Amino acid sequence: MINLWKLFNIKFVITIIVCTITLGALSGCFGKKENVNNLSATEIGEKIKHVTNLEEIKEGDSKKLQKLYNIKTDEVESFVLYTAPTNIKADEIAVMKVKDMKNVENIKEKISNKIEKKSKSFKDYLPDEYFLMEKRVLKTKDNYILLAISKDADKVEKTFDEILK
Repeated sequence: MINLWKLFNIKFVITIIVCTITLGALSGCFGKKENVNNLSATEIGEKIKHVTNLEEIKEGDSKKLQKLYNIKTDEVESFVLYTAPTNIKADEIAVMKVKDMKNVENIKEKISNKIEKKSKSFKDYLPDEYFLMEKRVLKTKDNYILLAISKDADKVEKTFDEILK
């Protein structure tokens, strides 16, 4: 009888240990998701650098942001802007984290207006660049805005979506 009792206790203890290990392993697989609203546009821009070649375009500053889109730096929390070095190239990548959700559509509209003007000037003059303008990506996710005018616009969009999902 005592041997049967010891055997039962050993099986019970082993079952408890296996269950504990299994629960520990499963709970480790479900880590907390990083809060994407804590990411800056600069951090997103760094990740985008890995999927596209940015050697032929240059990084813009707050003056360039104001000049191109009429967006003041106090409207955005952070931004990253890459533009073509000359005005005969269409390449442009911008990621902005807007301070106030109420301004997201307004800022997106400013960008869209600028892109439409630029697109019209390229239509007959530079057909290859016009093609890039036509397949551009301009989208928002929460308080983030992405503009991608590039041969890799689809890769940039995919990276943006993966980061903010």
